[in-house]
Amino acid sequence: MNRRLFLGSLGAAVVVSVAGGFALSRAGNDNYNDNDNDNDGDSGTGTGTGDDSAGDQVEMDQPGGVQDPTIGTNAAVTGTPLPVVDVEDNDGNTISTVDLIGQPLIINFWFSTCPPCKKELPEFAKVHGELGDEIRFVGINPSDSPETNHDFAADRGVTYELLRDPDGSFTDAVGISAFPVTLFVRPDGGIVRQTGELDETELRRYATELLS
Repeated sequence: MNRRLFLGSLGAAVVVSVAGGFALSRAGNDNYNDNDNDNDGDSGTGTGTGDDSAGDQVEMDQPGGVQDPTIGTNAAVTGTPLPVVDVEDNDGNTISTVDLIGQPLIINFWFSTCPPCKKELPEFAKVHGELGDEIRFVGINPSDSPETNHDFAADRGVTYELLRDPDGSFTDAVGISAFPVTLFVRPDGGIVRQTGELDETELRRYATELLS
């Protein structure tokens, strides 16, 4: 009788121990995931080798592009001269940025797979239609082929000058690591404003200020 009681008690203890261990393990994992989700996309400090892809989902409050949190801040170039580097037209001809200055100038750095760049292009096309006789508009594309550079922009109403920066020399000289970027440049080559994504109202206002 005592032997049966002892074995029964031992079995119950094992069940409780296993259940308790599972609960602690589950709670630990939940706490880890909660902490990871509170770090704004950081991967946490765990060293496990499991697949964490299910915890990498990001939910956005509003539609837009997602920027890799490791991308550095663009260099501040307002108040500096436009860098002198070579770019290309869609036919592969070399053009120096020196040849771009001489009148008020707006330079937009963009590429086709950049969501905010895509959103901006019709805005630039519209403002260019209004002020293109007074301001030179130029698009600089560091990654697309000549065909995509032309066709993607043309489909969105762009008729202004489109150049390419295939080796990244212009992009690097301006210190760009996140797109889009727009530079507003005086006729003497001085950069007076540097922006990220613009809407039509902002672009028109800054363009008008460039003319004043």
